[in-house]
Amino acid sequence: MKYGKKHNMSRLAKKTISLPQGISLTKQDNKWVFHGPKGDVSCEFPQSIFIKQSQDGIAVLLAKSFSARDKKNLAMLGTAVSLIRNAIRGAGEFFEKKLELEGIGYKVQLDGKNLVLSLGFTHPVRIEAPAGISFSVDKNLIKVQGVDKALVGKIAAEIRAQKKPEPYKGKGIHYVGEVIRRKAGKKAVGTV
Repeated sequence: MKYGKKHNMSRLAKKTISLPQGISLTKQDNKWVFHGPKGDVSCEFPQSIFIKQSQDGIAVLLAKSFSARDKKNLAMLGTAVSLIRNAIRGAGEFFEKKLELEGIGYKVQLDGKNLVLSLGFTHPVRIEAPAGISFSVDKNLIKVQGVDKALVGKIAAEIRAQKKPEPYKGKGIHYVGEVIRRKAGKKAVGTV
């Protein structure tokens, strides 16, 4: 595929990203830090990405020493724009994942900032909240909140991995709204 003037940038990177009121941007060493009312979110980009800040907003460009013909460089432009948009949103409002605990005898409670899960094992499972992450519990509902989208998703996945939902009765930890494919048990198969 030939790259002309129309194909030298990611579609996302062609538009400047505006900074909402209350969110500011500073550069510290190799990192860009977005400051907002909910906290600070930092992003680090490869050398092929050049970020230009102006009164209109933030422009994401390819550094002059890197070729626009390289597909990896073009892909990084779109990734950088997505990371910046997520950082702006996270600095202004929390990202949130909700998990549901389902099963008789399974329970969850907070111990300070950490979660304690009783999942039918011989010992309770403790999950510590890393910096920037907070947990809240309401009966069998667990909320994971934070300013960093990737970290919120990672911690929610770690919680879910402690007891994945099983396909027969659906017991375990699953995301709210997640559809669990059910299997028919032996009795149901034998009667058909």
